[in-house]
Amino acid sequence: MTDICLPLSPPFSQASSPDLKQRIQAILHGCEGVQSDAPAVFETAFAHACHSLYGVGMRVQTDAIALGLRACGLGPGDEILVPANVAMTTMMGVLQTGATPILVDCEPETALIDLTATEKAIGPHTRAILATHQFGQMVSPSRLLQLASTYDLLIFEEATQAPLAEREGYRAGSVGVAAVFSFYPGQNLASLGDGCLLVTRDRRIAETVRLLRDYQSLSPQSILSPTHKEGRGLLPLQAALLSAKLPSLPSWNRDRYRIAQRYDQLLHPLATWGIVPLQNDSESSHVYHHYVIRVTERCPIQRMALQLGLEAQGIVTRVHYPLPCHLQPAFQSLGYRLGDFPQAERLCKEVLFLPMHPGLEEHQIRRTVGAIANLISPQVQ
Repeated sequence: MTDICLPLSPPFSQASSPDLKQRIQAILHGCEGVQSDAPAVFETAFAHACHSLYGVGMRVQTDAIALGLRACGLGPGDEILVPANVAMTTMMGVLQTGATPILVDCEPETALIDLTATEKAIGPHTRAILATHQFGQMVSPSRLLQLASTYDLLIFEEATQAPLAEREGYRAGSVGVAAVFSFYPGQNLASLGDGCLLVTRDRRIAETVRLLRDYQSLSPQSILSPTHKEGRGLLPLQAALLSAKLPSLPSWNRDRYRIAQRYDQLLHPLATWGIVPLQNDSESSHVYHHYVIRVTERCPIQRMALQLGLEAQGIVTRVHYPLPCHLQPAFQSLGYRLGDFPQAERLCKEVLFLPMHPGLEEHQIRRTVGAIANLISPQVQ
């Protein structure tokens, strides 16, 4: 039996509040269905936690991105700048609007969008930057806002992996016109299934997204006499669970940062062997949805060999985004080729996600790092 794992979410016992059972039972046995106020309560609470005003819950992240972008007035003929190393769901959300995603490379040290490359990619039809806060760290708000101001662009945040992250005095979800967060199992704030939320300070955007979510048209007649209710809204059961867990999120994020610091300290000697953690430019405001190392070309063993060796010892690791978006068969029509975004391509070959969750203990961190060192050291002797 292994004592190291990469769980889908924090242990449920750590995520519970005293009234959680009663709140869930009220939904299950009270026949509240879509009339429950649990989604509205959570939408408001989470939006305020993000230093925003309005929240609109949805069940699928792709819908949240697509409807959010549409509510911001983006669609056919518009270009949206997107980092090449994002999840396919993000790209699908952009494509569903009819807008054209223009991919840009990422920074190798942080895996965040390269804002210098982003500026060079701005063209006459560019309308927005989709800023992805990767692995728990925000893209620089000051640089984003400067770009947006200089070129009259919208900022739309994909903040799935960075709930309550901060940088330069801004909190994730408070920089752009709108932001999307996801709560699927495995997130820092996790539900029991799919669920996501769009936050915004713009009431018009929130109202428009809510109408689109509920399968209503934008005609005055539809607004006055809606015919659908909660078509794609956050399920009451999920919302009740998330509301109960939300107060614990700051503490869990602090635990993740503490664990990341220990990883950093213990992994430092392995830098000479080509094991390099992604760089933290946000200090304690990084919320470490993932702890990611790069197995660089200096490492004497290949990433797959290292991963298999750890797995044999009961230490579970992951490789997310093994192929950047521009090389995915689903997006071949965009016309990109191998070599167009070399940093994203390189990171996809190097990154390895180590165990990371608030319950990780010191002996488990040491065992993980020790196992990495033991797998590498025979190769350098």
